[in-house]
Amino acid sequence: MGLFARKGRAAGPAEAIAGFWTWWAGARPEVERLVEAGDTDALAAELGPRATALSPELAWDVTPGRRALYALIVSSAGDPELRPLAHRWALAAPPADALWEFLPSRPAHSDAARLTLPVAGRDFGLGELVLGLRIPNGTPRIDISAYHPIFPDLDDETRIEATLLALDSLLGEDEVARWAGDITAATAPPIDAVAAVHLPAVVADLASEYGQEQWALLEGRTGEGARLVAAARHPLRPVDHPLLDQHIAISLPYAVSDADGLPDGDSAAALGDFERRLTGLLGEVGDAALLTVHVSAEGARVLHVYADPAAEVPARVEPLASGWTEGDAHVEVADDPGWIAISPFLT
Repeated sequence: MGLFARKGRAAGPAEAIAGFWTWWAGARPEVERLVEAGDTDALAAELGPRATALSPELAWDVTPGRRALYALIVSSAGDPELRPLAHRWALAAPPADALWEFLPSRPAHSDAARLTLPVAGRDFGLGELVLGLRIPNGTPRIDISAYHPIFPDLDDETRIEATLLALDSLLGEDEVARWAGDITAATAPPIDAVAAVHLPAVVADLASEYGQEQWALLEGRTGEGARLVAAARHPLRPVDHPLLDQHIAISLPYAVSDADGLPDGDSAAALGDFERRLTGLLGEVGDAALLTVHVSAEGARVLHVYADPAAEVPARVEPLASGWTEGDAHVEVADDPGWIAISPFLT
C-alpha cells in the first residue's frame, strides 16, 4: 500500500517490541478494517506511531502477503544498525495466519516484471528497467548500473531511490544487502545492458559459488607500520546473522614471535589450540555466536566473536580466556549491530 515512513531514533527496544504486540492484539480488527477500506491516511495515523515507536528510523509497510492475505513489514530499510531490532520485532510476532504475516524486511515481488510504481508522477515499470552488471574479480558482489526511460527526466536522488526500490522488488531487501555492490542510476543505457528481470538468476549463480564456508587470509600493516596477518570468513556480512549484534573481542598476547611480531613456534600451536576450543564452545550455542575474524600483529592476537546477547556468550568465553598462560588475556564486550569493529573485513 506504499505506506513507507521513516524519521529520527528512539530507545527501549525490548519494551517497545512488547508494547507493539500488546497494542496489536487489540488494534488488529481496526487495522484490518482500514486496510480493507483502502484508507491509507487513517491507517498511517493508526499504525504509524506504533511502528515508529520501535525506532523512528525504521520503515514500515502493509503489502499483499506471500502466505497470508496481508504482510506487515517493519524493516531497517537497509540500515545494518537497525536490522537486529527489526528481526527481534518479527520473532516476537504472533504466529502467521490466513490474514497476516509479519516480516522484518521487504521480500521480492512475486511478479516484478509486471510491477509499475509511481515515481515523481511518472509510471516506473520494472519491465522497462535495464541493468549493466559487473562482478569485480574475487568479490561476492555485483556492481549495478540501472537505466529506465524516465531517468533522464528525474534528478539524481529520485533516480537512485527508484533504483533501490526496484532492486528490493526484484531481489528482496536482504538479498540486495547481501549481493549488491556499487549501485548507480544512469541517464543512458549501460553497455551490454540486460533486462532487470534477469537479475535474480545472476544473483543465484553468484550465490552458488559461496555455498560452502570459506576463510580468506589477509596481510597488511598496523598504524605503526608493523606487519599484520588476519583470517576472515568470506563472505562476511551482518545481514547473514541479524541477531548477532554483541561484539566480543578476545585479546591474547603470545610469548613466541618471529621478527615481524607474528606468532611462531609453541605460541602458534597454542593459539591454534585456543581457537579450536573456542570454536567448540561457540558450537554449543549453535547459530547464536560466530567467530568472524582473527588478527595477529605486534605480539598479540585478537579474535572477534559476534553473538546474540540472549545466549550469554561472554560468560562462556571468559573462563576459556582466563586459562591463557602466555600473558594477560582480555575479553571486551560491546553492542555493535553494524559490525563496525570489523568493518575493514566485511564483504
